[in-house]
Amino acid sequence: MSRIGKAPITIPAGVEVKVNKGNLVTVKGPKGELSQQVDLDLTIEIEDGVVTVKRPTDQKRHRSIHGLYRTLIANMVFGVSTGYTKVLELVGVGYRANNTGQLLELSVGYSHPIMFYVPDEVKVEAKMEKGKSPSITLTSHDKQLIGQIAAKIRAFRKPEPYKGKGIRFAGEEIRRKAGKTAAK
Repeated sequence: MSRIGKAPITIPAGVEVKVNKGNLVTVKGPKGELSQQVDLDLTIEIEDGVVTVKRPTDQKRHRSIHGLYRTLIANMVFGVSTGYTKVLELVGVGYRANNTGQLLELSVGYSHPIMFYVPDEVKVEAKMEKGKSPSITLTSHDKQLIGQIAAKIRAFRKPEPYKGKGIRFAGEEIRRKAGKTAAK
């Protein structure tokens, strides 16, 4: 039995979970609403504020999707109740970030600024404090969407291994390489 798949999901106060026909799971909470289509072979049971996902057999396919869909539902419940936050740091001389509403403007060493529109489901905030590198904070209730947006922003200027310049996640370790050594 899958250790992840058989773990129950407790529903916090203020969160409502519904399973419609066709295994469409809808989760509503104070932060928003999310829905996920679950494989028809799996059964989702909701009793006493606990959601459990059960599989019919021990076939390889059923075992592989059991933990996946349980985790997706758990992420939706956590997202609509608490929410997710990702912080990106801009490391480099002259690197700047501004946001006007949902429009993010990045100056990361190219000849032109990069204008990136962030979807309405994700709140964006750019901070520039003296003595610290500029940072971009993304908050949302959808874990997949916030991860995808953060990866797109990071892809504009990935951290390079020699000086470590670029856009990185907060706390990300960059493997550094030694530069050229002077030869005689």
